Amino acid sequence: MFIDRAEIYIQSGNGGNGAVSFHREKYIAAGGPDGGNGGRGGDVIFEVDTGMTTLANFRYKRKYRAENGANGGQNKMTGKSGNSIVVKVPAGTIVRNADTGHVLADLTKAGEKQVLARGGKGGKGNMNFATPTRQIPAFARLGEPGIELNLVLELKLLADVGLVGFPNVGKSTLLSVTTAARPEIADYHFTTINPNLGVVYTEESGFVMADIPGLIEGAAQGQGLGHRFLRHIERTRLLLHMIDISGKEGRDPFDDFLKINEELRQYDEQLSKRPQIIVANKIDEPDSEKNLEIFKEKFEKWKDEHAEEIAEGIEAGAWKIFEISAPISYKTRELMEYTASVLPKVPEMIIAEDEIKDEVVYTPETDGPLFTVKKASDGAYEIEGSWIRRVLETVNIYEYESQQYFQRLIRKKGLIDELERQGIQEGDTVRIDDFEFEFYD
Repeated sequence: MFIDRAEIYIQSGNGGNGAVSFHREKYIAAGGPDGGNGGRGGDVIFEVDTGMTTLANFRYKRKYRAENGANGGQNKMTGKSGNSIVVKVPAGTIVRNADTGHVLADLTKAGEKQVLARGGKGGKGNMNFATPTRQIPAFARLGEPGIELNLVLELKLLADVGLVGFPNVGKSTLLSVTTAARPEIADYHFTTINPNLGVVYTEESGFVMADIPGLIEGAAQGQGLGHRFLRHIERTRLLLHMIDISGKEGRDPFDDFLKINEELRQYDEQLSKRPQIIVANKIDEPDSEKNLEIFKEKFEKWKDEHAEEIAEGIEAGAWKIFEISAPISYKTRELMEYTASVLPKVPEMIIAEDEIKDEVVYTPETDGPLFTVKKASDGAYEIEGSWIRRVLETVNIYEYESQQYFQRLIRKKGLIDELERQGIQEGDTVRIDDFEFEFYD
């Protein structure tokens, strides 16, 4: 089954907690602190697997969790880092944040890897907090939590050439006679309901060709399965626009040409300017020769009117008419050879989307300001922010020395100054998520 969209959940590993430990051995009654650091949590990594062609695997498994880091131990032993998890996806997969819609990764090359969520750092053991004035620290830091993300995966086929046109114009037949692909073929509309890929081998080179299911009027607005189909045309460098030149279904061939191009334009303005080779199929049918002459006359006028828009394609050798009969393989080889000669002159597609950020990797350090302070309706001072939340999670607020460490840290980062600026008084309540305490200077 061809699946080109999936929703999944990922979670990187939590960092291990630092240890509180003091060196003890024979003849050393009161050694110094030797609590080791916690191990780092595992990452969530996405990798392109060329053996995959759909997102069908994600129908059955939707949650992916990396391993947590191990806690630190005595004798300055650092906990083991958690194992990362590798999520395999097919080439052409776009990864979006389901909550914001932002593109996080665009995976297109064989073996390409992208870390999308880094594991939490391990907490520091008490050996790190010893100072000349604090020689026996009885506290350690907890490990940082991992990152949780809801993701949407979208697959856009990567092909050099895309076959477009109305249903039942012969796209699947052309694919079957020019490649080893075996799409379903029948004399009725919508035989193809999923994109098919095939490799065309020519004397000089080869290229990948995609049979895109037939478009209908309104496809750009989602009529039929328009958006699903049009998505797969975006990544093709050259289009073979197939026309049933026989007109035996009562449609005007040139009107078909205009309607398909209008659907491409409405979906994406740039897509309508993508270089095309016009394939007049079924030339052996009655009335085809007459229809072809009429089509050529109208097409040349259309080319003159749009010459500026399609100049790059014309220069590359596109926007020409090829007459073929796919069922009997008439001139199909010549068409493929010409297509192969045009491809090197067509600019490479820019794969990465404009909205993708450079090296988008979610870590505990990238999800917001240090803190914000606001006064709640009940008079409490509410503190929010990624940094303060992590600090609270990584200290033992109920242990005296750890409390002192927490207080020094929030004063150093300016939180106390901000509370005083907003008018906090001794005895007022301070709230961080569900944790509350009274303020005393």
